[in-house]
Amino acid sequence: MKAWQLDHQAPVETRPLVLRDVPVPEPDPGEVRIRVRANALCRTDLHVVEGDLAPHRLPLTPGHQIVGVVETLGEGATRFHPGDRVGVPWLRGTCGACRFCRSGRENLCERALFTGWDADGGYAEYAIAPEAFVYRLPEGFDDEQAAPLLCAGIIGYRALRLTELEHGGRLGFYGFGSSAHVTIQVARTRGMEVAVLARSAKDRAVAEELGAVWTGGTDERPPWPLDAAIIFAPAGELVAAGLAAVDKGGTVVCAGIHMSAIPAFDYELLYDERVLRSVANNTRADGEAFLGEAADIPVRTRVTALGLDEAQEALVRLKGQGFDGSAVIVP
Repeated sequence: MKAWQLDHQAPVETRPLVLRDVPVPEPDPGEVRIRVRANALCRTDLHVVEGDLAPHRLPLTPGHQIVGVVETLGEGATRFHPGDRVGVPWLRGTCGACRFCRSGRENLCERALFTGWDADGGYAEYAIAPEAFVYRLPEGFDDEQAAPLLCAGIIGYRALRLTELEHGGRLGFYGFGSSAHVTIQVARTRGMEVAVLARSAKDRAVAEELGAVWTGGTDERPPWPLDAAIIFAPAGELVAAGLAAVDKGGTVVCAGIHMSAIPAFDYELLYDERVLRSVANNTRADGEAFLGEAADIPVRTRVTALGLDEAQEALVRLKGQGFDGSAVIVP
């Protein structure tokens, strides 16, 4: 099969990935082999390729928003049948025994494993995954539409939950990429007024199309206090901006797995019981809940489909000008 492999971490502009012919992998007990039909790109892929995240194994095939069809079952695997359409997310495995797993917080597991970081991911024609961490995908989404839901969608959904806004309220988004363009659809369905602050005029226009009630640059401030804000952009300087924009008792959630350094800010920004918190991965319960709600809405992702041989150039573009919505690799 064909698969992109990373031998050493380096700036994506240097094209560090190599497209190779490698053996088709065989599933271990409890695993399934999946023929990949779509894999959405994620900024976390950039962090893995460029070294913002320390390497867990090399060589490595990146990618962790995989849609495909079960082809082969490992010994003891019984959740799925050959031909089932499934999704493979970022969270690949947990120990099930640490204090976090036992308390329903498996996203914080001390021995968690991740697709496209600890094990080969979806920049390939086939992928292997533990069946316990694979999702059955709802009808109504084609392969390309479904792929961005598996990390961008789930992480945005968890970030929205951590704002503690249930229905209604004023919510700010800082940055408007793949995750935000899914999350705004959930927020609007829940009756929230969403303000979007993004550098790109193109991104602000897309946000308005999807129901943002106000848009501006990241150096601006919404015309009214926010009840909560989610920082999707990996830019630490936006933390102070978010805190300044939320009202007393408001919450700012940092949704990325990696962020640049947060500059010092005055305690006044945090005072009045404002809350600053991060999102760390997701639980399987997050994924199941999100996929169900996304199907009911229904969420519609904006995708640019590219061939497997275009994956490396797509990462270069993702780092630079980005995409309108999500880039999806279709082997």
